[in-house]
Amino acid sequence: MFKRVRYYIFLRDVLLLSVSAFGGPQAHMALMFDMMVRKRAYLSEEDLIELNALCQVLPGPTSTQTITAIGFRIGGPNLAYLTVLVWMLPAVIIMTAAAIIITNLQDQQVSLEFTRFLQPIAVGFVAFAAFKITRKVVRSKTAWALMIVSAILSFQLNSPYAFPILILAGGAVTAFKYKRQPVEEKQKFTIEWANFILWAGVFILAASLGGITRSLPVRLFENFYRSGSLIFGGGQVLIPFLYAEFVELKNLVSSQEFLTGYAIGQSVPGPVFSFCAYIGALSMRESGISGQILGSAVASLGIFLPGVFLIFFVIRFWDSLKKYRWVRASLEGVNATSSGMVVAAAFLLFIPLGFSIINFALAIGTFLILMFTRIPAPILILAGLIAGIWL
Repeated sequence: MFKRVRYYIFLRDVLLLSVSAFGGPQAHMALMFDMMVRKRAYLSEEDLIELNALCQVLPGPTSTQTITAIGFRIGGPNLAYLTVLVWMLPAVIIMTAAAIIITNLQDQQVSLEFTRFLQPIAVGFVAFAAFKITRKVVRSKTAWALMIVSAILSFQLNSPYAFPILILAGGAVTAFKYKRQPVEEKQKFTIEWANFILWAGVFILAASLGGITRSLPVRLFENFYRSGSLIFGGGQVLIPFLYAEFVELKNLVSSQEFLTGYAIGQSVPGPVFSFCAYIGALSMRESGISGQILGSAVASLGIFLPGVFLIFFVIRFWDSLKKYRWVRASLEGVNATSSGMVVAAAFLLFIPLGFSIINFALAIGTFLILMFTRIPAPILILAGLIAGIWL
């Protein structure tokens, strides 16, 4: 009975975080420290820092994996699955509703012109994310070179199939610098492969079913599952993947719709990856509201499940694995390559807007406001909407 009550309280705390955690992974961590460590003492400060560090080096949504790992520590896999569901659901519902509203407006021949200022504002958000990520992870000449090459190739190729190759290549380059890493005493460890097999099995099954049936919901699940399995660095790095896949390659979402949704997503609490629910819902708009809800569901499951499977797999032996120098060394290249993709995304997203003084000023202005003030993202989004309606 005591465990059940404790689990209930924990899930209630997760729900409170999911509706109040604005600002991305860094802000989410500050709130987790306050709620999970200081108020509830579910784990120590050192444990939370360690879990977050582990999640930052795995593909998938960092905040989601961190809070899922806490649930795993407290109550095992069952509580962890409930944790990720409670954490993602509010943001997914909001973003799904946004997609349905935009679709209805378009069906009624209502112009989305009132969202025109949100699009350059969204570019400003991406540019600021690129700046923050680059400043944090690019610290050596090799990393700078990888970041620049990644940005140029990402911009020129602009293909979802090129991005995972770039990430793996970047990690391979810096893995050769392993001798610069301090030597740590290695310990033998046993790997439990169940969750890795589950992750790989779902990957192969989704790809196979998508190719055989050509069903759009199945292909959407595979697209997002693939992205969720390859994204390092959080929700901002997801943007070039989604833009290349759904705007440039498959034309399921327009550039205007993409940027509008991304801007809305910046004002929504909870995981940044909830933006995928919006993309999934718009991709299924031809099937009506029920189809959009289905599209949102398969997109959300596809993007969140890989990170959950992988954190369950790695958390059991990470302490031993990270003692290998080549593992630690490869992370420099993975992070530098990912930051280059976000830099490229800022330019790729701006080009379809067309160069104008207003668009340029809004993008740069948003970047500067985020850098030098503490004005929250929802205020900027609201201001952009009001300006678009009245001007």
